[in-house]
Amino acid sequence: MANRYPLDSIDRTILTSLQEEGRITNVDLARRAGLTAPPCLRRVRALEEAGIVEGYHAKLNAASLGYGIMVFALVSLRSQAEEDLRAFESHMAALPQVRECHMLNGEIDFILKIVAHDLQSFQAFLTSELTTAPHVASVKTSLTIRTAKDESGIPVDPE
Repeated sequence: MANRYPLDSIDRTILTSLQEEGRITNVDLARRAGLTAPPCLRRVRALEEAGIVEGYHAKLNAASLGYGIMVFALVSLRSQAEEDLRAFESHMAALPQVRECHMLNGEIDFILKIVAHDLQSFQAFLTSELTTAPHVASVKTSLTIRTAKDESGIPVDPE
């Protein structure tokens, strides 16, 4: 597996630290990476410009904001023509309850991660937004019982 951008151990330390703690100060980040602040900041900016660091986000507590349920939906479309796939993706992108939308290969075309305040609001979303979305043939849903792991980001492999 070839890297598209050459990463050394300092870059990997920076990436790991940023992914674990996006609000870390540049001074603390530099300390972890064994650098002084100015070269650390230059490296962070280079990683951002290379598209490796795509953004910084706060992780919010869904239940605290009234989102009591999470559902995964397996969606099959009537057509897999590119324009139909894009129409469905555009519709999903406009729905704030749909937190993730992944196109799959195989029998199922898309898997969606959906949040809702409660079962009643999810049912309303399902019938008014999801099953009526462009080119939808079928939707199978599974309500999340509990989450054993919810880790954002990706592993930063050692060199």
